[in-house]
Amino acid sequence: MAVCLNTESAYKIFRILTNDKFFVDKSGIIEKINARINTSNRFLCVTKPRRFGKTSILNMLGAYYGSVCNSKELFDLLQISSCSTYLEHLNKYNIIKLCLNDLPDDGNTYEDYIELIKDSIIDDIKDAYPELSSKKFKKISDLLTATQEQFIFLIDEWDYIFSHELFAEHHSEFLEFLRNLLKDRPYVALAYMTGVLPIKKYSTGSALNMFKEYTMLKDPFFERYFGFTEDEVMDLCGRQSVLTMEEMSEWYDGYQSVNGDRLYNPRSVVCALEDETCQSYWTRTGKMDEVLFFLKYNIGDVRDDVVRMVDGFPIMIDIKKEYSAGQGEPTNRSDIYAAMIIYGLLSYCDGQLRIPNKELMLEFEEALKDDEFGYVAELVRNSEKVLNATLNKKGDAVAGYLHNIDNSELPVLKYNDENSLSCVVTLAYLSARNKYRIEREEKSGKGFADFIFHPRRKNMPGIILELKANDTPKTAIAQIKNKEYCDKLKREYVEKILAVGISYDVNRKEHQCIIEEI
Repeated sequence: MAVCLNTESAYKIFRILTNDKFFVDKSGIIEKINARINTSNRFLCVTKPRRFGKTSILNMLGAYYGSVCNSKELFDLLQISSCSTYLEHLNKYNIIKLCLNDLPDDGNTYEDYIELIKDSIIDDIKDAYPELSSKKFKKISDLLTATQEQFIFLIDEWDYIFSHELFAEHHSEFLEFLRNLLKDRPYVALAYMTGVLPIKKYSTGSALNMFKEYTMLKDPFFERYFGFTEDEVMDLCGRQSVLTMEEMSEWYDGYQSVNGDRLYNPRSVVCALEDETCQSYWTRTGKMDEVLFFLKYNIGDVRDDVVRMVDGFPIMIDIKKEYSAGQGEPTNRSDIYAAMIIYGLLSYCDGQLRIPNKELMLEFEEALKDDEFGYVAELVRNSEKVLNATLNKKGDAVAGYLHNIDNSELPVLKYNDENSLSCVVTLAYLSARNKYRIEREEKSGKGFADFIFHPRRKNMPGIILELKANDTPKTAIAQIKNKEYCDKLKREYVEKILAVGISYDVNRKEHQCIIEEI
């Protein structure tokens, strides 16, 4: 039975996917790929974070192009059926599908790994072309050429040995294997590779320089097919009656295309709809998906940035060099962020770096608890106590917790700009995000409140928090009342509202806090 040549696996997997209640039709990408077949642009490498639909697209391509199954009935119902090239390429090609995350059961060396790949291709070709089985070929490319036919290569997780740090001394050899298999070969009608890491450019003569790459940093062409658009998520929300578009946006939005379209994490969206609840579906599949793993490389340079991003502010940075396969550990601020963008941990658009959504925010909040962050970690770990002190109207206790940051070595917490005190407050109330939707500078009543805590449960009080520098907490409380900041919470039928006034004396470096029920 064939392992990689003209198997039915892609068709069967994609057919199951189309039966899903929350299936999203991404077949429009096929029209763009059709235009690449048998052209000099027939080598495509699409690298996106895990959980962004790469394998689903690859299986769709296998089901569409593969000659082993008649998939017309399946694709007649999809967007591609209305394209002019639909029937021209439907079920017309031999497919060689390679999943490069497969490791041999009986060996753990690079030789075992690469032989498994080679043997799969050789055995399948010789079974399909028995007239070649008795002949000897020095290279797989010679064997494939001898068939006098063309093939579409679908290669999933091309970067597996790089991202999992396997066989490092053989990485160049592996790239040469792929080059010899694909480059300048007339039997290649199309080569489509997916992975997380872009191809490393060792030189201008890189082994795989024939591939056009589409990455998280550079993809104006295919990006809308990897991730759900806002319209697609809205349609999915309409297929059920539990989760709202607002909830989905808060949890899973945050990525952005070159033309400004919002992109949502597809796997998390579908999981939330299936479970009828928004929560974190972030899957940690190794150290390279850990936020703290990257931050620890250069804590001194990035921790101020992280505090600002957790507080909701973007970081302005010009990232030109991508983090790629085989690059090694990131060492400077730019490399760290480039790696985190590639892995989907941060979003980057127009020079602005952000934490994409609540799902990822939870990962950063957890990272901030690490001792590497010093007083910030202490403040975050105490955030539940700060919330409890607030709910119990213990203003002195709240002021005491905030005062502890004065010994911090972080410049961002030194009150050297108008946002510094709000950064401290954000960290101090970090655990409150589990119980409240916290909005900054929100319009309510006759002005904009510094912070409004909207309770997620009916039995929780609402909280309005106003900050004052070189003034008194009484002034802050008076402003909350006079400008009727409680108006929005009242319209949400919140029965109990706490007004929190916090002041900071820059000269004496003292905090004061008053909490009243209004």
